[in-house]
Amino acid sequence: MKKKLVVIGNGMSGLRTIEDLLELTNDKYDITIYGDEPHVNYNRIMLSYILSSEKNFEDTIINHQTWYEQNNITLNKGDKVISINKNEKTITSASGKVESYDKLLIATGSLAFIPKTTGSDLKNVIAFRTKADVDTILSTIDKSKTAVVVGGGLLGLEAAYGIAKHGIKTILVHRSSSILSQQLDSTGGKLLQKNLESYGIEFKLNTTVTQIDGTSGVEKVTFSDGDVVDSNLVIFATGIIPNKELAINALLECNKGIVVNDFLQTSDENIFAIGECVEHSGNTYGLVAPLYEQAKVLAKYLAEVKTEGYNGSTLSTRLKISGVDLFSAGDYLGDETTEDLILLDEKVGIYKKLVIYNNKIIGMVLYGDTADASWYLKLLKEETDISDLRTKILFGKSALSGDAGHGGNDVNAMSDDEEVCGCNGVCKGDIVRAIKDKDLKSLSDVKSCTKAGASCGSCSGLVEQILVNTLGDEYNAIEEGICSCTTLGHKEIKLAIDNGEFETVYDVFNKLSWKTHDGCAKCRPAINYYLLVKYNDDKYKNDKRSALVNDRMFANIQKDGTYSVVPRIWGGLTSPKELKDIAEIAVKYDVPTVKFTGGQRLDMLGVKKEQLEPMWKDLNDCGFVSGQAYAKGLRTVKTCVGNTYCRFGTQDSMNMGVLLEKITWGSWTPHKYKLAVSGCPRNCAEATIKDFGVVGVDSGWEIHIAGNGGIKVRVTDLLCKVETDEELIEYTKAFMQFYREDAYYLERTAHWVERVGLQYVKDVILDKEKRAFYALRFEESQKSAQVDPWAKAIEDGFTKEFSTIVINPEESHSFEAKEF
Repeated sequence: MKKKLVVIGNGMSGLRTIEDLLELTNDKYDITIYGDEPHVNYNRIMLSYILSSEKNFEDTIINHQTWYEQNNITLNKGDKVISINKNEKTITSASGKVESYDKLLIATGSLAFIPKTTGSDLKNVIAFRTKADVDTILSTIDKSKTAVVVGGGLLGLEAAYGIAKHGIKTILVHRSSSILSQQLDSTGGKLLQKNLESYGIEFKLNTTVTQIDGTSGVEKVTFSDGDVVDSNLVIFATGIIPNKELAINALLECNKGIVVNDFLQTSDENIFAIGECVEHSGNTYGLVAPLYEQAKVLAKYLAEVKTEGYNGSTLSTRLKISGVDLFSAGDYLGDETTEDLILLDEKVGIYKKLVIYNNKIIGMVLYGDTADASWYLKLLKEETDISDLRTKILFGKSALSGDAGHGGNDVNAMSDDEEVCGCNGVCKGDIVRAIKDKDLKSLSDVKSCTKAGASCGSCSGLVEQILVNTLGDEYNAIEEGICSCTTLGHKEIKLAIDNGEFETVYDVFNKLSWKTHDGCAKCRPAINYYLLVKYNDDKYKNDKRSALVNDRMFANIQKDGTYSVVPRIWGGLTSPKELKDIAEIAVKYDVPTVKFTGGQRLDMLGVKKEQLEPMWKDLNDCGFVSGQAYAKGLRTVKTCVGNTYCRFGTQDSMNMGVLLEKITWGSWTPHKYKLAVSGCPRNCAEATIKDFGVVGVDSGWEIHIAGNGGIKVRVTDLLCKVETDEELIEYTKAFMQFYREDAYYLERTAHWVERVGLQYVKDVILDKEKRAFYALRFEESQKSAQVDPWAKAIEDGFTKEFSTIVINPEESHSFEAKEF
């Protein structure tokens, strides 16, 4: 039997909780919602767009009436709850309804704070919080009168901008010396003020309203500087107060707001609270992102899905006022112990400020260019050491990654028909329309709906910029779930697997409450990989059914259904005999195309499925093993001729490349992994765009990491220099093992290092004890991994499924339709 869940409040935080709850389970609760406004759930953040006539009310609706009906939710619009009886577990509404509950959720939001000023009780002295407030403003503004807005915060600026767009003279009064002082420093505030003044808004800073005069409604307003203005409208946007009256009367614990624990539970175990009305660990929140984070935790708790509690939020604000993008987060003011990195171009209207403490970002202000806001915020949240990024970090992520044409784009300058996702042919206009028409809020939503960013992922940053540009503060920058089967991300899943005991992928699905029994093509390979990382091949049976198609077939499938076969050629070094053997096998099986690869190997393309087993056997008989060109593991080791033949060579790169490949082949990693060894700094083997690059110098070897030569080119970071071959081999093993254990599944080394920071990797690999620890773990894992998959597949009989099914016509039966 379903339990009864009653929600007091039909706003954004309460309804987001219900949305998240329904994603997890739809058979645990009968849900009833009471809202004191006569509307369905709408987006309060977009009220300023209604005020400026850029949108209508329909555009702001989040959940239409049909949504409530489809989910069997009873909605009581315009019926305010007036009391809670926690002993009887009932609530009473203004209309006289008495409703019982098993679980109660208070989501009453906040009330506008209007200071007691002479005349503040006159008609047309209002707040800016609801649809009704917007209606009052629009029906009151008069071009012959001046509108006065009190408060230089976000709501005040949006109200002033919305009114000014109608050609109304507008004065904004703010008691501080800089506007938006809770989100911007003084420099950012001055830039924004200059922009807003171009719309005709007059600013009175360090000023307050001392008196409002009128007989019944507003007629005159007096300011603390002595000025008096004729006005018929005063809007107070001077702050909010948690709406806790119901909770106080119900004898729930309250301070600034309704006190809740990490699972949003009040002092009564059956009553929960969320949003602007609550106080968690002494903090109250008035921004959307923290409220959505609370909703995610509460939904899991109500659904009885294991979850970590809510630990508070890193406050960040994305704003879009008068067409200007703003972003701030953390301690953006700093103090005498911090340092500031600043980029300022007043003429262009760009200001970036990063506040640094102990080589880590602790706060930021971005004005005019917020394209890298999510990246900076990630560096802040993960406490990444930016020592190696300082000289370029203000120029954005693309300046560090050497992005070859896929980053650093100004989304405002892009036309709607400009392609964003080349893999799926998705244009900017497609994404913007989907965001608006289908109310998409996160990168995951856009990927699922439009497929933009869902294939190679190189355009994900640009898609995220479009989201930020389109939604502003509504953008939900939460970590994506690994797939639609679960709300858990890679970090949570890795942690759960590390701390538990599992034998199969199904054990993980069951323990972590997967929505599907068998998982899907996204999560199964990832879970299989994380189990492999934990237990190694010798302790965990690698689940081939959970592998991607190329990994199951031990060959790359081509677009025409044929396969690509690539034998391993150690370090790109071969012999006439090997070349002859490959040529004869290619002739034997009538291979239509043989190509030299970029990894210094030979690729036989166009091989039919039924040819794979005999071709592999012939290659094995000639001494070849699989080149694993399909694998999430070591692909190639590219080399130059080095000092064996080259007059510029300083080290024996050919033999070192062969040695490193023989040490690392057969390995499994989160994604494909490539090495290169160059014999001198001329770098003919292109070692500085590989996952692990080695460059010979007179004194030994340079080790470079995290390069990428694909769609998004990234030059390697210098890890260190070593003098001996033995040191190089230890570093090779340790880095590969640390990457395979620490990175997320399908995360290339380039993306991993950008996420965790170069210093994080150096702290492990340059530490002698830690390096030895990971090198030893790599050696252990390789003992069971270095088995040729071609030979093993034949031995296990796996390749029998490659055989063509032939039915003898004489033994088959045919059926003919007959007329009766």
